Amino acid sequence: MRVAIISTILSFITVCFISVWLIPFLRRIKFGQSILEIGPKWHSSKAGTPTMGGIAIIGGIIFTLIICTLFFKINTAVFGVLFLFFALIGFVDDYIKVVKKRNLGLNQKQKLILQLIGAIILVVYAGNHPDVGTYLYIPFYNDIINFGWFYYPFTIFAILAVVNAVNFTDGLDGLASSVSAVVFAFFTVAALSFGYIQTAVFASAALGACLGFLVFNHYPAKVFMGDTGSMALGGAVILIAVMTKLQIYIFLVGIIYVIEALSVVLQISYFKYTRIKKGSGRRIFKMAPIHHHFELSGMSEKKIVVVFTLVTFITSMFALFTLPIL
Repeated sequence: MRVAIISTILSFITVCFISVWLIPFLRRIKFGQSILEIGPKWHSSKAGTPTMGGIAIIGGIIFTLIICTLFFKINTAVFGVLFLFFALIGFVDDYIKVVKKRNLGLNQKQKLILQLIGAIILVVYAGNHPDVGTYLYIPFYNDIINFGWFYYPFTIFAILAVVNAVNFTDGLDGLASSVSAVVFAFFTVAALSFGYIQTAVFASAALGACLGFLVFNHYPAKVFMGDTGSMALGGAVILIAVMTKLQIYIFLVGIIYVIEALSVVLQISYFKYTRIKKGSGRRIFKMAPIHHHFELSGMSEKKIVVVFTLVTFITSMFALFTLPIL
């Protein structure tokens, strides 16, 4: 418990310290956010806001892991390496958008291939790890279940889904960081309850990083995390879930991630279906991901963030009570 608290505080302070230096630097080199024309019209006022602020999140987490390794002898190297892999995908994507002036960054195929490589590495490592294996915890079931060979395709799918779902969630000031802070708080408690100290340190470092970033990312945002941050957070969420055998719990704890991703899938699928069947594409939502639908329906950014974070808190508390050890 003590090391998790220290990890949270240290990561929070580090992210704040880096952000104070990073934001003016990003502004000076004109690493500003480009706003897609298909987005809500009022988002055009956000154009030019420094992006790639996820560098601060990454720096805070990695620095905290190094300090905990050196002073508390907690080996978090595997977490650091896999976390950096997913963060690097986001960084390259942002770099292409900002420096190469290609607003869509990496194409979908390139992203998928890179994410798949990371997913395979993670699932092979976890599946053969003596403390993880091919076992998963099931909500309301007081034991773990061996998924056997099915563990591998299921977990690969979960990794790809979560990484991209967190990326979809990063669409409003403070939304991804607020929701993710609650998710990491859940995983910190779960990891401590299971006795997974290494995982708890990583989860608490991610929690502190989200809270530190929120100081600058809350509405109106002074900086955006960009894909650098959202891919890193998505990788961190599923990495922790895999190492605690709680992938299935993402459906509860990460309910907002699930809803955001589903809204995109449903919107695209329905549009394509109606275009083929009726000659013109129709939409289920005013805009996807679903947080934009609520925006266009009259809800303010701040209200959407509060509601989505509250929903995550409620489902996370519910998930805690379904853990077999609580």
